[in-house]
Amino acid sequence: MTNGFLPISKEDLIERGIGRLDFVYVTGDAYVDHPSFGHAVIGRILEANGYTVGIIAQPDWKDDKSIAVLGEPRLAFLISAGNMDSMVNHYFVSKKHRPNDAYTPGGEPYKRPDHATAVYGNLIRRTYKEIPIIIGGIEASLRRLAHYDYWTDSFKRSVLLDSQADLISYGMGEHSVIEIADALNSGIDIKDITFIQGTVYKTKDISGVYDKIELPCYAEMKADKTKYADSFALQYENTDPFTGKYLIEGYPNGIYVVQNPPAKPLTMEEMDYVYDLPYQRTYHPSYEEKGGVPAISEIKFSLISNRGCFGGCNFCALTFHQGRTVQARSHESIVTEAEALAKEPDFKGYIHDVGGPTANFRHPSCEKQLLHGVCKTKQCLFPSPCKNLTVDHSDYLGLLQDLRKIPGMKKVFIRSGIRFDYLLADNDDSFFSELVEHHVSGQLKVAPEHISDAVLSKMGKPENAVYERFVKKYNKINERLGKKQFLVPYLMSSHPGSTLKEAIELAEYLRDLGYMPEQVQDFYPTPSTVSTVMYYTGLDPRDGKNVYVCKNPHEKAMQRALIQYRNPKNYDLVREALLSAGREDLIGFDKKCLIRPRQTVPEKGRVYSQTGGSGAYVRKDNSSKGHGKNSNLSFSGVKKPNEKSTGSRNPNIQNMNDKNVNNKNTNIKSSNSKNTNATNSKKKATIRNVHKKK
Repeated sequence: MTNGFLPISKEDLIERGIGRLDFVYVTGDAYVDHPSFGHAVIGRILEANGYTVGIIAQPDWKDDKSIAVLGEPRLAFLISAGNMDSMVNHYFVSKKHRPNDAYTPGGEPYKRPDHATAVYGNLIRRTYKEIPIIIGGIEASLRRLAHYDYWTDSFKRSVLLDSQADLISYGMGEHSVIEIADALNSGIDIKDITFIQGTVYKTKDISGVYDKIELPCYAEMKADKTKYADSFALQYENTDPFTGKYLIEGYPNGIYVVQNPPAKPLTMEEMDYVYDLPYQRTYHPSYEEKGGVPAISEIKFSLISNRGCFGGCNFCALTFHQGRTVQARSHESIVTEAEALAKEPDFKGYIHDVGGPTANFRHPSCEKQLLHGVCKTKQCLFPSPCKNLTVDHSDYLGLLQDLRKIPGMKKVFIRSGIRFDYLLADNDDSFFSELVEHHVSGQLKVAPEHISDAVLSKMGKPENAVYERFVKKYNKINERLGKKQFLVPYLMSSHPGSTLKEAIELAEYLRDLGYMPEQVQDFYPTPSTVSTVMYYTGLDPRDGKNVYVCKNPHEKAMQRALIQYRNPKNYDLVREALLSAGREDLIGFDKKCLIRPRQTVPEKGRVYSQTGGSGAYVRKDNSSKGHGKNSNLSFSGVKKPNEKSTGSRNPNIQNMNDKNVNNKNTNIKSSNSKNTNATNSKKKATIRNVHKKK
């Protein structure tokens, strides 16, 4: 037995004197006893309430015996695919396999199955016919009702049915899992546990379900995508624990899947309780021989400050998983954790992050939320901040100041996303100034995502002018403080609503800025987001209007290549995109051009250097500087044009980066635009001072 960790073997049970566990938790991740991992949180909170819990991490799903290593639990099996949807974990958006897995010892891939929740559920059911099975985690939460599965390009049933489970504990399960445990422990049959918020169950009798909404049945939605868009709109309006109704989805043979309203948000005292549990804050020692679990490096010296997000980005699943009500830990709880980290032998004086889904959200968006819930049909920040929005950074600022005072603390960084429109809405610049002065590690990561207002509208993001105002203010504060710090904007290609026209506009904007982004994220249709519904149905579920969707792999590759148009590897794709869109004016030697023309015979008297693919030549004279003033810039966080784009934003989020997809297909719906030299005349290079050479 390893002292401090939850048991993982029969030997552990014997040494602890446990004859039979109350719960066995099966997870697709390695066992990491850290509050960033769902299995650790649920395991510890059950333990704190008097229940015994064992962990089976990454069982061999091809061997039925792997699920029996801890024996049959007294109350139930718990299942989670892990911190990520198993399909996102396995595949790039191109549907090619990822070469490694940060949540597995040694980063080894393929240690969990595709659609892991369903596979683990069936594995258990083959071995233990009657034992209750409760599924949870992000995969089960976002697949709790019928949903589109991008990887199989199919419309799937609720994972409750496909997994043969009895119950889903969806969202953040601290409340619901204890209620489930207490109900089972009191002798209530799992089939009768239909009364707990934050759960989904199946039944053949809905006569006792009140205050309900009957969604279109599965057969209707599978036959008519419009029905699914309608259903999702109703689901989206009922994600609040105070106002949400009971949602019912019908299936063949008289089966109904019933979603109870979400669990109520945790109070600050409850948040402190959860994060103060006795986590070991590292991976299980049995993984040491493989070099440990890579994901721990990102979180070991980071602090979780909050959960929930009222940002409302349409490509994000947080509304369906953590909810829109922000919950936060107290200063005392966070400072105590930071002081403990500062005593770790490998602590170097740096806290890597203090945040959550959005770092600068530390309280509910308005006073109404905690009493009456969030608005059903209105967003807090989109298309502009609500007049009732409470904008106040003083609490977060005070927390950061407290952390900076800890002995041995050199720097406290913020690497979670900063919502810049919320930051601008604050009339007090104190936080903005201290952010720039103390908490930026040379570069601040922000997520404008795009510059086309039409695309931003589909994303649920503020218009581009808001981002430009933020950049100007960031520049001004840096200048006042005598600092040379940079912005690293994250950009997304191929989001619903983005045609080649909008992709070219973005490329022109980047041309004027004079740099090529290091990271480009192709839109990834993950379950239960507004954007994924747009992708699948071609409709915006918010208003039922048609949306252009880029599904062709080759067009997706062109849109992505345009963002990194300077990379010689992208030359052919960029050229094809410009020709398809009727933008030959951007191929040439003028400074406004994105690429040079392909010439098989260089002009006499001029010296050319072949830098692009398939015979592309670039003149070796002053015209080669025509990509903007800062064409040779190089600074931390933004790579030179000949360097490879790498990595993802964060291993804990669903939308992961992909590699360029070059498989050709001529059936591309391109959107031609008129030749014009002024496509972005109103989009001035306002952040040149930020994106300049170090």
